[in-house]
Amino acid sequence: MKFTETKYTNKKEILKFPDHYVNLAVTVDDTGIVANADGHKIVPAGTIIGNGILNDLTKKAKKAVTTTGVSNAEGVLFYDVDVTYGPAPGAMLIHGFIDLGKIPTAPTPEEITALKQITFLK
Repeated sequence: MKFTETKYTNKKEILKFPDHYVNLAVTVDDTGIVANADGHKIVPAGTIIGNGILNDLTKKAKKAVTTTGVSNAEGVLFYDVDVTYGPAPGAMLIHGFIDLGKIPTAPTPEEITALKQITFLK
């Protein structure tokens, strides 16, 4: 049996306007995620993610992966997800206003264009 450590912390807020957004439930993939100094694999809130999820919402097993280009950018990870013990549930923002100062890496102009219903504000 595998036991996991539970941490109770405040969620990081990435939204500019917290009362206006739309999320989809996703499973965040652990492939290529490197462990931090504490040994945890954390995919940070604000990471651009995708994997053809929006093309077929009936594929519930499809995993969201961090993007390496604009070809699969579909949304933004809404909160930090710990994938230390494998793929984990998360939320993908598909519509809303994101504060650029609150995300780990600013999106490229191509990613901004691909994410048509997401507005990035300073």
